Amino acid sequence: ARLGDAWRTIPHIYLSVDCVVDGLLEVRERLNLRAEGRYKLSVNDFVVRAAAFALRQVPQVNSQWADNAVVRLSGADVSVAVAMDDGLITPIVRDADKKGLGEISNEIKTLAERGRAGKLMPEEYQGGSISVSNLGMFGVRDFGAIVNPPQAAIIAVGAAEKRPVVRHGALAIATVMACTLSCDHRVIDGAVGAKYLAALKAFLEEPMRSEEHTSELQSRFGIS
Repeated sequence: ARLGDAWRTIPHIYLSVDCVVDGLLEVRERLNLRAEGRYKLSVNDFVVRAAAFALRQVPQVNSQWADNAVVRLSGADVSVAVAMDDGLITPIVRDADKKGLGEISNEIKTLAERGRAGKLMPEEYQGGSISVSNLGMFGVRDFGAIVNPPQAAIIAVGAAEKRPVVRHGALAIATVMACTLSCDHRVIDGAVGAKYLAALKAFLEEPMRSEEHTSELQSRFGIS
């Protein structure tokens, strides 16, 4: 019922970018080797953290539509779509911009397990800033997702696959992953959505940028 209402009432626009993620995959492999079983990072963990950092960089996206008004949000709370036998649920990683990748990874796994078992509290899946829906593990190259109200945007993530690209005027092979942003056009126009996707792409293609941003937040606001 909620999906049907969202499709009928929300004016959707769709924006897509291709992200070269060879660097991300290298960082992921290196961090997983160091983890010694404490966590096992997925590509989606990087997407969730990048989505949160991009909200900080383009705060207009961190908004909701409510009673003919736009409500600005403060926390960078990222909902993660989790498939269940009879549908899906979107548990929320609160303040994902303030958490490390390992913490995000373990939290998503715990939330997903509790969601599939029907043990989530309402506050753990209601609200949120933006959603991430990843079908890359099923080989889906790209898709457009339906906005999850009251949020105003959702990121649809496709498979990371080898593709030909042009680098410095020459043909090369790179690992490319498509990300499509679905927006509520009442809240997010095309230019703002494009800025957000550019920020997301930058964090995914240079994942250590988020580490630099974390250091800046720690020094400026005392975040540990």
